[in-house]
Amino acid sequence: MGLPPVMLVHGWGGSFEKTWSSTPLVPLLEDAGRTIIGVDLLGHGDAPKPHDPAAYGDMTARIVESLPDEPIDAVGFSLGAATLLRTAIDWPGSFRRIVLAGVGASLFHRDDERSKRIVAAVRGEGGDDDVLANLFAQYAGSPGNDSEALALVMERVQEPFDAEQLALVTCPVLVVLGDKDFAGPPEPLVEKLPNATLVMLRNVDHFATPEKFSFIDAVLDFLAIDGS
Repeated sequence: MGLPPVMLVHGWGGSFEKTWSSTPLVPLLEDAGRTIIGVDLLGHGDAPKPHDPAAYGDMTARIVESLPDEPIDAVGFSLGAATLLRTAIDWPGSFRRIVLAGVGASLFHRDDERSKRIVAAVRGEGGDDDVLANLFAQYAGSPGNDSEALALVMERVQEPFDAEQLALVTCPVLVVLGDKDFAGPPEPLVEKLPNATLVMLRNVDHFATPEKFSFIDAVLDFLAIDGS
């Protein structure tokens, strides 16, 4: 039996095209005989971008509708990683292996004050001295993005992850985090997943993760195991 397709899910403000197609990961996976399933989450890329806050209650829908009948491998970055994890909890058996990049303790402790600052910057109401919020605002303002849709994604009510839910994710999981990533530390996440391993990326911050060769190498190594 051949290796399954690989689903790639981007982070906030990104898209399949911006986050993954611009890196060597897609052609390298294709060269390895993998079929790619690219997902644009609601409010991003080619997906609908509603301005109704209620529309963003379930971010997993775009992933679920792209799932084939058989388990697949999946790679998610930041928002994409969190959304894949939620899908794996709600739809057990959907994934053979999962890579979660750019997430860690951030999945358990939402920083509401930081989120408010980011949303304000995205809407053009932030302060000039807030470097992180303004960096998010730059992403939101890039071509093809809808700033208000992205603000609503950031503002949505998120159910926190807990140990009981994460115990349901029994497939092998690789957590990849840069040592300069604000989403860390990774240990609270790794310790709660039944079958998780951790790769730390040296001198890598959050936003640079998807394009780093150290990240791509870790993904390729993890997904190279034959499922037959």
